[in-house]
Amino acid sequence: MPRAAATSTDPAAVTRLPVTLICGDDEFSVKQRARKLWEEWGAGSGGFDYEVIEAGAGSVDEALQRIRLLRESLQTLPFFGGDKRVWFKDCTFLGEDRTGQAATVTDALVELAEEWKTFRWESLAVLISAGKPDQRRTFFKTLSKLGTVELFTSLAEDKDWADRMESEALRLFRAAGKSVPDEALAELIGRIGPNLRTLANETEKLILHAGERSAITLADVQVLTPLQKLAEGFALGEAVGERDLVRALRVLDEELWTIRTGVDKRKSEIGLVYGLISKVRLLLLMKELRRVGQIRPARDYNSFRAQLSQVDASLLPADKRFNPFAGHPFPAFQALRQTERWELAELIRAMDVLLEANLQLVSSGLDEAVVLQRAVVEIIGTTPPARGRD
Repeated sequence: MPRAAATSTDPAAVTRLPVTLICGDDEFSVKQRARKLWEEWGAGSGGFDYEVIEAGAGSVDEALQRIRLLRESLQTLPFFGGDKRVWFKDCTFLGEDRTGQAATVTDALVELAEEWKTFRWESLAVLISAGKPDQRRTFFKTLSKLGTVELFTSLAEDKDWADRMESEALRLFRAAGKSVPDEALAELIGRIGPNLRTLANETEKLILHAGERSAITLADVQVLTPLQKLAEGFALGEAVGERDLVRALRVLDEELWTIRTGVDKRKSEIGLVYGLISKVRLLLLMKELRRVGQIRPARDYNSFRAQLSQVDASLLPADKRFNPFAGHPFPAFQALRQTERWELAELIRAMDVLLEANLQLVSSGLDEAVVLQRAVVEIIGTTPPARGRD
């Protein structure tokens, strides 16, 4: 049975729309939140008169068809009476892609938004889940003003992403009755990077692997959790920071392979040296801040971050490119832990080795792999000091 639209156009008669848009480029959080809300709606009305419309569209025609299906669904009264809920699921044409920017799709969404302003909603409610929206468009602006919009941005854009990742990991482990030491937790977050979906998958893997054991160990993480793409760029520096020669040489070989085969054209041998110089510079800074009492050893990331506001700014590089606290401080937290493995003189020597390697790469005919491998061995190849030494 069709549902008639309200005839009043008086702005005072327009109420908030029972429409919830859950969207953003954090796909995992969007799907998780939308599923949770949908389940809450189901628990509240006994599960009757529910409809899910798969809103993915690969073309303009498909997008227009999905919009028609949504309009038809809302025009049809619930068969059982009472409430009706519609989920416009995984919509792909609210963003800046070609389909979403097509004039016919944009016009259809504008028309839908105008209809909804005077629509007789009564017992209806709509949930829309989507990727990153174009916030300049009328449809988004209408829902922002008259409906409910929950926007989930990518963790990579969140300065506090490590906090969120750490809290979520602890929640998942505790829910499974598992504990995790700080060192293992830091290793897990460092390997995964800002990705909640991958975190959920990797914590589940670690929980299953632990079996009857009550604790997740550092060895578990190192064996089971691979480096994700966002973390791969830091893998060589992290291996050097940990003074793990076997791992460092393995990662170096992998990096050289991607350079020589052209898999990643952004990388170069010089770039690897610069990355290691940045890592050693960070270790030197954290070592010095610790020596002068500006930073204390921290068992977890949150307690480390709480100290940062107390650090004397005059001791930090003025250039934000070299200030580890100007961006995300998680790498500095990792480096602080790693300083226990290094004497100050060893880090100074490491910087000399890397500067020499850089000179050899640009001015000699030596094989790049030999230069880099020798530098890594020279830097790491001594026996690391006992933990806790400064």
